[in-house]
Amino acid sequence: MTEEIKLNSSKLGTKEYWDNFYKKEQQNFKNNNDDTGECWFDDSDAESKIIQFLINELIPYFIENSTISFLDLGTGNGHLLFQLSEDLQEVIELEGAFHENEFVFHGIDYSSDSVLFAQDIASKKYSNNNFKFDQVDLLSSNSEFLNNNKFDIILDKGTLDAIALNQDIITEDGKRGMDIYATQVKKMMKFDSILLITSCNFTEKELIKVITSQTNLEVYDKINYPSFQFGGVKGSTVVSIAFCRAES
Repeated sequence: MTEEIKLNSSKLGTKEYWDNFYKKEQQNFKNNNDDTGECWFDDSDAESKIIQFLINELIPYFIENSTISFLDLGTGNGHLLFQLSEDLQEVIELEGAFHENEFVFHGIDYSSDSVLFAQDIASKKYSNNNFKFDQVDLLSSNSEFLNNNKFDIILDKGTLDAIALNQDIITEDGKRGMDIYATQVKKMMKFDSILLITSCNFTEKELIKVITSQTNLEVYDKINYPSFQFGGVKGSTVVSIAFCRAES
C-alpha cells in the first residue's frame, strides 16, 4: 500500500461533483451541439501528445492484431476517444497506415451523467464510428465489467488523479482508491496490454510507485513534456507513462 503518497482530499474526488458537472455539460450540449465540453490538460497540449504517442509508438505494437481495442477510464465526455478516432482516420486516409486494422473505442465512467453525455455526442456527431460507453465503478471489487472484458490499450487522462483526491478508506483492510487502482485495472489487461496514464498530481517517480508496487506491470515508455527547474529539481506539470503487462 502506498501510504507515503497522499494527496489532500477534494470535492473533485467525489461522484456528486462529477454527476453535477456532467449534468451541466449535457445541458450546454443540448443548447449548442458544438459545445462538447472540456478537453482536460488542454493547456499542456497533453491530448495531442497522447494521441501522437499512440499512433507513433503504441498502436504499431499491436499492428498484427486484426482488431485493436481501446478503453478510456473515466471517459467524461469521450473527447479523447473521439479525437483519437478522427486522427487515426486521417492517418489511414493520408498515409494508408493501419488500413487493415479495426479499432474499437470503449469508454467507462462511474458517473451515469458522463456516460449519457458521451453517448449523446457519439450519436449526434460520430454515428458511423465504433464507440461504446458504459457506467462502471472502477473500484468495485465485484465488477462484472472488469472481470469479463480485456483490452489492448487502456487510457487514463486524469482519472487516477481524481481517485487520489478522495482519501476515504474503501476496503476492509484499510486501503484507499489509489491503493487498489492498479490491481483493478490489471484485471482488464491481456498479456502485453498497455496502460497509458496521464497525471498532473503525481511526479513520475510517484506514479511509477503507485502502479508497480501492487502489480507486475512494468514501465514501457513515457511521453516527454516541456520541463522546468525549481529549487534544483527538474520536472514537468504533466506526466504520461505507459505500463506493460509483460507477464501472465
